[in-house]
Amino acid sequence: MLRFTPKQRTGNQAEALAEQIMCRAGLSCLARNYRCKQGELDLVMRDGDTVVFVEVRYRRHNRWGGAAESVNQPKQQRVILAAQHFLLHHPKLANRPCRFDVIAAEGNPADPAAYQWIREAFTC
Repeated sequence: MLRFTPKQRTGNQAEALAEQIMCRAGLSCLARNYRCKQGELDLVMRDGDTVVFVEVRYRRHNRWGGAAESVNQPKQQRVILAAQHFLLHHPKLANRPCRFDVIAAEGNPADPAAYQWIREAFTC
């Protein structure tokens, strides 16, 4: 039986709500928690013809910087490398347009109003 820490449970809750927010906006989920040697993709979504790689960040408070600011250059590079790996292993998606979004949440992880969706948050 898998046991999750409270931090992991909160992270899973944030990712699930982020996915719901995106699905309500018309996107569809291609993958969740895609892991490879290069890194992890929290969500891979499809927005029409576009493949959207999504980093979900949650912070209980912004004392040490907000959730969006925590997606720094090294984190962006890991997400980009993981996205390249994903596309290598899903060749039918490789020629589609791609973008990198961030969904940042602060405060109550169960409150959809706490979530900010930043489209095209960074580029490769």
